[in-house]
Amino acid sequence: MPEHVSILQLTGAAVLALATVAWVVGLTRVLRRSLAEPTAWHAAHPLYGLPSQRATPPHVESVELTPAERDAFAGLVRQLSDGR
Repeated sequence: MPEHVSILQLTGAAVLALATVAWVVGLTRVLRRSLAEPTAWHAAHPLYGLPSQRATPPHVESVELTPAERDAFAGLVRQLSDGR
């Protein structure tokens, strides 16, 4: 054991190394299980981590403008399009 390293540092390094090994073993088991034999659910949902797409588009909201607002918007469009 090195002289300049405390027992707490050695214990921490050992615990960290054991946790890393346990994580790698667990990850390997999960990946092997998911890649070994795809189930019917996996075949139907190849990207099961992502939500499925909606069948219909989201509701579009619209607001009716008053004649004054329409005129103001038309004026703004004319003002912004003058340079083009």
